[in-house]
Amino acid sequence: MSGLLSKIRVLDLSRVLSGPWATQMLADFGADVIKVERPGIGDDVRQQGARLKDRAGGETQERSTFLALNRGKRSIAIDMAKPSGQRLIRRLAACADVVVENFKAGDLARYGLDHASLARVNPKLVYCSISGFGQSGPYSAMPGYDLIFQSMSGVMSLTGIPDGEPGAGPQRAGYPVSDTTAGFYATIGILAALHHRDTVSGVGQYIDLALLDAQVAATSSMAMSYLVAGQLPQRVGIRSQLTCPYQDFACADGPMMIAVGNDSQFASLARVLGHPEWPADPRFATTPERVANREALVPAIADILRRQPLAHWLPLLREANVPSGPINDFRQVFDDPQIRHREMVREIAHPLSGSLSVVANPLNFSATPVEYKRPPPLLGQHTHEVLRELLAVGDAELAELGAEGAIAQGERP
Repeated sequence: MSGLLSKIRVLDLSRVLSGPWATQMLADFGADVIKVERPGIGDDVRQQGARLKDRAGGETQERSTFLALNRGKRSIAIDMAKPSGQRLIRRLAACADVVVENFKAGDLARYGLDHASLARVNPKLVYCSISGFGQSGPYSAMPGYDLIFQSMSGVMSLTGIPDGEPGAGPQRAGYPVSDTTAGFYATIGILAALHHRDTVSGVGQYIDLALLDAQVAATSSMAMSYLVAGQLPQRVGIRSQLTCPYQDFACADGPMMIAVGNDSQFASLARVLGHPEWPADPRFATTPERVANREALVPAIADILRRQPLAHWLPLLREANVPSGPINDFRQVFDDPQIRHREMVREIAHPLSGSLSVVANPLNFSATPVEYKRPPPLLGQHTHEVLRELLAVGDAELAELGAEGAIAQGERP
């Protein structure tokens, strides 16, 4: 492997979403990510999502959720409930730079795989624990999923239809935003800890990251109104609480979004809509005034936009530098010329399907570009390879470990 982190080895004990999202990011940057999975079962998300089709069009056991989160990794199947499996993981930790896990708080201590135990084996280890509520506090032992963290973090107090309108009430974001947010924070924390280890201290450290904490932190641009002035943001649907017009509008053939962020953009919008006098109207002259008078402004804009199709309005708005765009489904997303130009879909050779389309990493490095060489692994695909390469485990020991169920070599592609 090459890339920014080509000298870094990550032992990935995580599963489901938040941890695998972080370790895939590290793999994209060139780290050697070794994903430890349960023999015969694997990561829970191996059972979630659409099935991948093989070269002949038949369904395989590989599913879209796992494929979305695990490219660039090597999979080894080790049963950490067995003492011999625990010993293997400790040996792997001794030659790793990073461990990532997202078990419930305290779970790995019973296997001797917690930070304290592995730091004794490898003092340079950066160990990141991702859990629902963190390693301390009254909720630390509780399980949780994205839906819970969206609700408890305040996200749902912001998201949904305003009270008094049809369908009023909270809504969840349409993807696991709390897991993804925590994965980003984990990646940042790991990179910062590695930098500190290699430039300051010479030793690793422990990172305690809670999904609830991460999601609260991510809401700060809205939450600060409460901390600063005691004001609680309200659900306003798609529209913004801070600026106007900033919402969806119906055109003759479908919806679009307009997101005006300042007075200059509003003046440009007004010219496109044939009302250059609007910016001089005291009701609409500044952002706060437009927000206060949205009930007069928005219907006037809507009445004009619904008279023409998207193909009429979008070129005019873009030429005028008014932030705007259609509300796309994923077919439209991946057909969009900008997305195509940015190569946001890449192809990876896959042992079952021949080729696998993946959503690209959005970071474009000038000297060390992300490479898409290693597909999401089959369960246990690299068990023998990794144990031979890193631990010099011979055939006899591999056979013994396999016989007792401590490891499982996946089906060779």
